[in-house]
Amino acid sequence: MKPVQDLPKKDPGLGPGPVMRADGPPSRGVAVAGVVLSLIWVLLILVYVLITPPGNDAQTFGLVMTLLMVFLPVALIWVVVITLRSVRELRAEAARLQATIEAMRTSYVQTQGQMPVPSQGKSSAERKIDEIAAVTKQAETMLATFTSRRDAALSVPSADRKAALAPPRDESGAEQPGLALGSPAEDLRPPVSVADFIRALQFPESPEDKEGFRSLRLALEDRTVAKLIRAAQDVLTLLSQDGIYMDDLTPELSRPELWRRFATGERGRSIAALGGIRDRNCLALTTARMKADPVFRDAAHHFLRSFDKTFAAFEPNATDAELADLSDTRTARAFMLLGRVSGTFD
Repeated sequence: MKPVQDLPKKDPGLGPGPVMRADGPPSRGVAVAGVVLSLIWVLLILVYVLITPPGNDAQTFGLVMTLLMVFLPVALIWVVVITLRSVRELRAEAARLQATIEAMRTSYVQTQGQMPVPSQGKSSAERKIDEIAAVTKQAETMLATFTSRRDAALSVPSADRKAALAPPRDESGAEQPGLALGSPAEDLRPPVSVADFIRALQFPESPEDKEGFRSLRLALEDRTVAKLIRAAQDVLTLLSQDGIYMDDLTPELSRPELWRRFATGERGRSIAALGGIRDRNCLALTTARMKADPVFRDAAHHFLRSFDKTFAAFEPNATDAELADLSDTRTARAFMLLGRVSGTFD
């Protein structure tokens, strides 16, 4: 639809309505009447001045009164003329706008009448809401399928998925008979493999690291491994507050024999090579934090105990190559740093 100012002077679709009457030029009768009245008044004043004899005493006063009689009524006449002209233009504009609104309303009604009625009787907004609800339901279904799917890695034969931790020896079984209450859920779940265990201790590299998150999820299902991962996460978070990140450290890797001796309980200078972190700045910051922050000190000791216990269960099932891979994880680097600070290798 054209703008209001671009409407034709005579729209055949509107008929001989108010637009035709209002669009014509305003009548000049008022202006002509104003000019005639002004001339008549000036002529009357001239006649009065010519007929009235001049007087010496009233000459100045008469001149002032003459000027007032000439210009004041003329000014009033033209004020009235201008006011009437403005009123007429406003009425014409109001009539034009009213006609335009009526035309727009008629066009809108005709357009709505020509649109096809939806088969279900729903508006476009309702159809959009239904589509969004359908997409949301589909996304929830896909998420439920993802979280409840059977992991492909768990379907590998047990011979190819070597358990990461050796099962603990149950010494109380001979003295106390078990109750027939069924097997707990932990016994029915497959053990964490060595590869998943090492990958979980490294933590995911990025939000797109799907394999890292899969290994971390499997490792957290094991109670012992979950304690170590949570303790390592707490320590790494506290170290990052001082600008210490495990990716920035380059430790000196030790031989697998030293790791096995540590797993068997050996401590002191004989295994000091395990503390391969030599960065003086990181060692100084960590030492100061251990002395000044009791929360960090408790978290560090809890992490060292969890690492000691979990690594002792991991070592019997691990090869030398797997021990080397574990020593290069972020969790192992945190152990080397905190072990040197806490005196594990002294």
